[in-house]
Amino acid sequence: MQRKKKANPVLGILGGGQLGRMLALAFAKWNGELLVLDQPGCPAEGVACRLLPGDFRKEEDVLRIGRQVDVLTVEIEQVHVGALKRLETEGVRVYPQPDVLEIIADKGLQKQFYRAKGFPTAPFRFYEGAGEIRAAVAKGSLRIPFVQKARRGGYDGRGVQLVTQEADLEKLLPLPSVVEPKVDIALELAVLAARNPSGEVAVYDPVEMHFRAEANLLDYLEAPARSGPHLAKAQKMATELIEAFGLCGLLAVEFFLTPSGELLINEVAPRPHNSAHHTIEACPCSQFEQHLRAVLDLPLGDTRLLAAARMQNILGPEGYTGPLSWRQYEDLLSDPRAHLHLYGKAESRPFRKMGHVTFLLPKT
Repeated sequence: MQRKKKANPVLGILGGGQLGRMLALAFAKWNGELLVLDQPGCPAEGVACRLLPGDFRKEEDVLRIGRQVDVLTVEIEQVHVGALKRLETEGVRVYPQPDVLEIIADKGLQKQFYRAKGFPTAPFRFYEGAGEIRAAVAKGSLRIPFVQKARRGGYDGRGVQLVTQEADLEKLLPLPSVVEPKVDIALELAVLAARNPSGEVAVYDPVEMHFRAEANLLDYLEAPARSGPHLAKAQKMATELIEAFGLCGLLAVEFFLTPSGELLINEVAPRPHNSAHHTIEACPCSQFEQHLRAVLDLPLGDTRLLAAARMQNILGPEGYTGPLSWRQYEDLLSDPRAHLHLYGKAESRPFRKMGHVTFLLPKT
């Protein structure tokens, strides 16, 4: 059953975290109805949208929102894909497409996709859990150092364990995992690509990412990334990858650049991404507006970088759980280069993403 296209389609988002909140803020500039599925108190609640209380991992809740909208998208990969497939058969336009989400939500299927399509990535093996990994180390078929990644559910630093010594084997995740050798990294880069159902593709400039090692979280990014032949290669690869997936929406591609200049795909996300928050101020079309343009099959926006930028995540301080006042950022707001975004989270926890600040800098 195909639904008739409306002049102003009703848009639904699975997930009302900070990405859902910023999508809602971008959508507020336009004339349309926006529904968000998440729990009361989520960051998107009350921000230019109607909240449908529910769980995006439950089939009945995903079907409930899907049957009230014309276009359904996501701000997180871990959603009920079976419900999305059913909604597609009922005529709902679901972007990114459920078949693509199914691959990307499983880091093992991601890695197999890269290998099958000829995209460079680090070598990998699959293990069912911590016991198998320890046994492989004992037999000598797996050597330390390596990185263990949970196949499903990893997000914001969770689901990744770096093993650099034997003592770290006690910290392994008891989950089906992808294990990769620890790559020698000169730079970590990210490129955001967009594609709409009409096949138009737009790509943003690569950025450099710098991480908080203790939390495996992005600390800050710099845009543009330092110059070199890797920049054009990364943009070309991101374009080829979003087309290989046939994905409609956004695809954030994280790369490792090795000291020899080789680019390896680390992983991808089929949604707005922390590595492109600077686009709100630094580009004519932010990643959030671009995502909306893509899933609604509108012309894609201008991705030029108008100013150099540094985006710094605001993370919950160690050793503290409780509310944070925005007044503590008054000194920051006195800096004319600073653009502050707080995510409306009622409780701070150690390393929880509470907001970000983007500094616009003179281009050199």
